[in-house]
Amino acid sequence: MDNFIFYVRQGLFHVLDWNAYDHILFLIALAVIYDFKNIKNIIWLITLFTVGHTLSLILAAYNIVEISYKWIEFLIPVTIIITALANIIFIKNTTKNTKTNINLLFALFFGLIHGFGFSSYFKLLVGTTHNKFIPLLEFALGVELAQIVIVTIVLIVGFIFQHIFRFSKRDWVLIISSIVIGIVLPILKGAIFW
Repeated sequence: MDNFIFYVRQGLFHVLDWNAYDHILFLIALAVIYDFKNIKNIIWLITLFTVGHTLSLILAAYNIVEISYKWIEFLIPVTIIITALANIIFIKNTTKNTKTNINLLFALFFGLIHGFGFSSYFKLLVGTTHNKFIPLLEFALGVELAQIVIVTIVLIVGFIFQHIFRFSKRDWVLIISSIVIGIVLPILKGAIFW
């Protein structure tokens, strides 16, 4: 039971760590286009991101795939900017309740990249343990719970601004996506390694 709690907490605080706020920014960019009426898409969004994140941890933990940390540190802010830019570029689609959304694909594919960003630390956590799969699942549960917390906060804040302060959904998406880009651009600049 102690191991279960340990790995769930590691997953939880991996996402909720203010020193590694790139994960939070990515979730904000993914979730800002949704509201509580889109609960099905939101569940898919969170789960697909966790699946991608966990898959890359599995590939790294079992030494199947190894990617240079410099590339991952560069690609993580790129994924955040692409997601926020897609919100801005496709604003007409994001303000309607469309059945398909590119953010669901972003969640899965970009989840792979974000998972590799944590893979070195995760490998240190599990060490030379032969059974890494159970800790991976426990860690993924913590990631999923943390993402539910972040996305719920995004939805609540969005509800407040759109219903109490009367921001249009379009303006809300544009403002938050632009803020995310503004925060991430210096991170991207600092991650350029060539």
